[in-house]
Amino acid sequence: MRRMLWCFFYGLVLGMTPAAAQGDLRLPAILGDHAVLQQSSDVKLWGWCPSVWTVKIVCSWAQSDTVVTTPGKNNAWTAVVRTPVKGGPYTIRVIGDKETKEIRDILVGEVWLCSGQSNMEYAVKWGVSDAGDALKDPGNEQIRWFQPAHASADNPMDDVAGEWKLCDAAALKDFSAVAYFFGRSLEGRLHAPVGLIGSYWGGTSVQPWTPREVYEKDTVLARLAGRIRPSWAPVATSVIYNAMVYPLRKYRLAGVIWYQGESNNEEPEDYGRLFTGMIRGWREAFRQQLPFYFVQIAPWSGYQGINGALLREQQAAALVLPQTGMAVTGDLVSDVKELHPSAKRQVGDRLAGLALKEQYGIAGIQPYFPKLADFAIHGAEVVVTTTSLGRLRSRGREITGFQIAGADRVFYPAVARMEKNGAFSVSSPKVGRPMAVRYCFTNEGLPGLYDINGLPLLPFRTDKW
Repeated sequence: MRRMLWCFFYGLVLGMTPAAAQGDLRLPAILGDHAVLQQSSDVKLWGWCPSVWTVKIVCSWAQSDTVVTTPGKNNAWTAVVRTPVKGGPYTIRVIGDKETKEIRDILVGEVWLCSGQSNMEYAVKWGVSDAGDALKDPGNEQIRWFQPAHASADNPMDDVAGEWKLCDAAALKDFSAVAYFFGRSLEGRLHAPVGLIGSYWGGTSVQPWTPREVYEKDTVLARLAGRIRPSWAPVATSVIYNAMVYPLRKYRLAGVIWYQGESNNEEPEDYGRLFTGMIRGWREAFRQQLPFYFVQIAPWSGYQGINGALLREQQAAALVLPQTGMAVTGDLVSDVKELHPSAKRQVGDRLAGLALKEQYGIAGIQPYFPKLADFAIHGAEVVVTTTSLGRLRSRGREITGFQIAGADRVFYPAVARMEKNGAFSVSSPKVGRPMAVRYCFTNEGLPGLYDINGLPLLPFRTDKW
């Protein structure tokens, strides 16, 4: 109850602040000391001041270029400045008629929004099983971290609570593990500062993260909006977006990484439409065709039926949108009874691989998982081909994970044989005339086939039963 009252009070204060700012100069929390701004971009700076004031912006990387602006509706002002290539530290002075604000220790580099639910929220201090020696000397002040406080609101808010932190040994323990390793990989390859904005909340479904306008434009989504199971986290449509994403919409980003889906497992067939709607809504809000790289949920035995497999299929369907990519995690699970796998370094690295290849054009990276290319039925066998550039490899003596079914639609475990051309011939003594084949299409299915880069074959099915 105390938490709910605090969130209400916090939202009330944020909602009232701009209108109340009649006698001072105010900046949003994200425009604070130690911030990272997107390099080589026209970035927005904004804030609030009395309506009769004039605001001047002076950036230390271009001190001779003063930007002048005046407030408009709700005493809000916005200015656009051009950032240099990677570097820093810099200072920005915001000069009002009777007050001056100075933002210190600013770096210019790459800024990514990191969002989702508990597997994104999973902190370094909770234990990372595949960290290796990466955390022995973790201090790197080229990586900065901004984490908005948990908040929800019925209407869009103007600001969040939070502050930029340096990535030193003390602060790192509270970083999202996936986000940290993602940022670490980017900084290591790009040799540029990286700013990570960790806007996430465990236990949340996709609906509260989706802008209200998305539901208003799509009657099907509007019907799906209320199909959310009870949770300890806010469940009403748009309420987390209003308080934890919308206030950041003016901040120039390089892209978004997303790890969510577990809390939508009870209606998996709806997720593809909901998720793609959210992506489009965020892109419209930020007025950028944001690259959007997401994580396919890991195998877990706790889902009902085959809901986990169906939801992973729906996630993959979002790849129809331009500038999207998916990191697969099925091979990173040591215990299918654990909803939060502790192998987070490889998740972050795989997301970074997508960004480095797609967004930054770094050569020598192959982040794409192999998947089903085609299948054909020949008598009692189903012949499966994949998109792998070379022959897939099995980590066990036998190839596991395949199932086939006949006209009765009952799936049986199948034997798979790899042919010389890399295709797989799949059969079962219980299915004389197969009609469909599946691979790892169960809640807890762990992949056993990998390409030359160590990426697992994506789970698939050829039926729509």
